[in-house]
Amino acid sequence: MFDSGFGGLTVARAVIDLLPHEDLVYLGDTARYPYGSRPLPEVLDFSLEIGRMLVDRFAVKLLVVACNTATAAALDSLRSELPIPVVGVIEPGVTAVISASRTGNFGVIATVGTVESKAYPHAVAAIDPGRSIVSCACPGLVEFVERGVISGSEVELLARRLLAPIVESGVDALLLGCTHYPYLARVIADTVGRHVVLVSSADETAFALADLLTDLELHHPDLGRSGRHRFLSSGDVRAFTRLGSRLLGPELVDAELWAPGRA
Repeated sequence: MFDSGFGGLTVARAVIDLLPHEDLVYLGDTARYPYGSRPLPEVLDFSLEIGRMLVDRFAVKLLVVACNTATAAALDSLRSELPIPVVGVIEPGVTAVISASRTGNFGVIATVGTVESKAYPHAVAAIDPGRSIVSCACPGLVEFVERGVISGSEVELLARRLLAPIVESGVDALLLGCTHYPYLARVIADTVGRHVVLVSSADETAFALADLLTDLELHHPDLGRSGRHRFLSSGDVRAFTRLGSRLLGPELVDAELWAPGRA
C-alpha cells in the first residue's frame, strides 16, 4: 500500500481492523508529497516506481493505491504493468457516495490533480450513467494534515473558503476524495452541515480489498494469526514515525527509510 504521505494511513487503519491476519507493507512518499499539486505524468512515474519496488522487494500479493491522485494518474498503468492485482480508492468511494445520497445530489472534495483528472465524473458515469457529481478542489488541506494540524482557526477558515461551492450546491452526501481528509472530518462536517453524510473511501476500499482477496483466494491461510506491519518513508523517518503513530495507532512503532531511485 502506498500514499504520498500520511493520508493513506486511514486506509491502512481500515485494512488492519478488517483483515487483522494479513501482513501489510505501507510506504509514505513523504519526500515528494503532496501529489495533488504535481502534474499527473509525474505522479504516474512515482507510482510505477513504488509499485515495482513493493513487488520486487517485498513480493506483495496485492497492491492498494491508497491515494486518490495516484489512483487517478496511475491505476490503469499499474494494473497493466504489475503481475499482481491492484486496488484503487476511487471506485469504492463513488459506489458508496451514490448509495448514501437520498436525493441524487452528491459531491466530492479532492486535490487539484484529482479534480482536474476528472476521474470521479468518469467513475460515476461508469457506475450510473444517469448521474453526475459536484467536484470541488481543496488545495491546502493536505498540507495541514501532513503537519499534524487537524483542528483550529486556520484550518477552519480555509475549509469555509474552499467548501463554499459544496455548501451552495446543496449536496446531501459528500465523498472525501483524498485519503487525508478523514482526519479533518469534524471540521468538514461543521462547515458543510451535519445533515450532509460524509463518505470516506478508506472503509470502502478495505471492504473491496477483502472481497477481492476472497474472490482470488488470496487470504492468508491462517485467519487466526496477527499480521505483521512494516512502514516505510522516503522522507524523515523519525517525523513519519512520530506523526504516523498518532494518526494510525500502536501498529506504527518504527519506520524504515526508502530512497526513491533505489530498489
